[in-house]
Amino acid sequence: MTEVKETIGEERKSLSFVEQIVEKDLAEGKNGGRIQTRFPPEPNGYLHIGHAKAIRMDFGVAERYNGICNLRFDDTNPQKEDTEYIESIEYDIKWLGFKWANVYYASDYFQELWDFAVWLIRQGRAYVDEQSAEVIAQQKGTTTSPGTDSPFRNRPVEESLRLFEFMNSGKATPGTLVLRAKIDMAHPNMLFRDPLLYRVLNIPHVKTGDKWNAYPMYDFTHGQSDYLEGVTHSLCTLEFVEHRPLYDLFVTWMKEYKGETENIEDNRPRQTEFNKLNLSYTLMSKRNLLALVQEGLVSGWDDPRMPTICGFRRRGYSPESIVNFIDKIGYTTYDALNEIALLESAVRNDLNSRSIRVSAVLDPVKVVITNYPENQIEQLIAVNNPENETDGTHTVEFGRELWIERDDFMKVAEKKFMRLAPGKEVRLKNAYIIKCCEDHSCDEDENGNVTTIYCTYDPESRSGMPGSNRKIKGKTLHWVSCQHAVKAEVRLYDRLWKVENPRDEMAAIRQAQQCDAVTAMKQIINPDSLSVNKNCFIEPFAAAMKPGQYLQFQRIGYFMADPDSTPELPVFNKTVGLKDTWAKQQVKA
Repeated sequence: MTEVKETIGEERKSLSFVEQIVEKDLAEGKNGGRIQTRFPPEPNGYLHIGHAKAIRMDFGVAERYNGICNLRFDDTNPQKEDTEYIESIEYDIKWLGFKWANVYYASDYFQELWDFAVWLIRQGRAYVDEQSAEVIAQQKGTTTSPGTDSPFRNRPVEESLRLFEFMNSGKATPGTLVLRAKIDMAHPNMLFRDPLLYRVLNIPHVKTGDKWNAYPMYDFTHGQSDYLEGVTHSLCTLEFVEHRPLYDLFVTWMKEYKGETENIEDNRPRQTEFNKLNLSYTLMSKRNLLALVQEGLVSGWDDPRMPTICGFRRRGYSPESIVNFIDKIGYTTYDALNEIALLESAVRNDLNSRSIRVSAVLDPVKVVITNYPENQIEQLIAVNNPENETDGTHTVEFGRELWIERDDFMKVAEKKFMRLAPGKEVRLKNAYIIKCCEDHSCDEDENGNVTTIYCTYDPESRSGMPGSNRKIKGKTLHWVSCQHAVKAEVRLYDRLWKVENPRDEMAAIRQAQQCDAVTAMKQIINPDSLSVNKNCFIEPFAAAMKPGQYLQFQRIGYFMADPDSTPELPVFNKTVGLKDTWAKQQVKA
């Protein structure tokens, strides 16, 4: 029997309900004590954070119980699938920190599924129907009334076999022929009312080329693929609860087809459902995300406002923070709306321990230290990460003229203002204590905007010197040397949607206005979700950072270099602020 993988000396964490089911199956010896899972995405778009929750479950269960998890692409819908999506899915899974045992495709089983379907026809369990999709839907009845039989339900087996071959000939017109399972048109579960097994598409497949013109449906493909691969636990989301009986029936039929009629409940995949990840101010349907991209409402799948894995990666989220967030919210058997602030909190907690601290000034105003030698430049030492000594240090240049944040100065300060003002002292990070001149504190332009602030410095107060211990009331400010500063572009992000639950809001708008999804989207998208600051100054050490390196702009937030960066103009994306200011804004609103 498989042993549970645990780290010696660590307290065992509480099990999710899925893990409890797995442990029960192991204790009962099901599937010979073997654990095998799979992650089965359809390659018709990029993965989003909802997929990350499924990935964590599928791969996590396999790892915990010394099993394996395979990656299987559900490529049964060739008109929507592309190798671009396959490559992105593989990259995203690796980036999240997970490894699959094997890569499979549903198309690997097309021949086996076809042969199985032929067997079902011969067994009198399937037939070819010539009715339109609309007529078939009408004949299925309702949840309170039974369906009616298709006039083709009892057609001769040989006729169905001939028409089934014709479906794959390339000569059949899509929508004119389908293969249906013959189950029960009065069954209380609507999915049992002679479900579709195959339909005609006449579209080449990215892997199988022109071999197939008739393609299997998802419900017919999924369970059989699980069975053929040896999956023991098919873990999926709650919308498949009603599909489970059909899943089990098709697997049973497949086992009969294979001649496994004894102990038919042994050595078979078992489906278990858990809740999807729903986030406030977030829309995660791939169909809707594709519409955002196609309509130009975002810059692409990896737009940092998108909930895609590649979007979060570009924005500066770490894979560890995403996994930690998923572990924190857990798995249940009911849907809930999780606050996006919980995800952002997990990101802050993780980035605090791994980010390199640098100086950047987003709204600059110049400071001139009048008693500092004009041509003198000092090389000061800055700690890269106070949370991790092994990250080392770097040097920063200090001179007579500096950039500081505009809101760190007030010409007429309130009593509790602890930053720079006439007669007030502050400490400059890693440098000196400076004092704002009282007689002539600043220069202003014709509009009254401060252009230059004048200060003096205490030469004995540099960090590390005996005078640096002198206590002052002012705060410590970040700064950048004017002579060495690098101009940068900073992209600041807000919620992409104005409403907490855009999915439900979209549905309500579409129903009320009888409009399409894009029209509804445009009414609730946040026009202020992106602001671009091209007047930022950063220290040279920060300007050399590449995408994938986690940064903290001191006193501002967490940032990451964007792929759009050039040596002439570095570009940075704001990942998340140092504190949750969104919640405070909502309270004020």
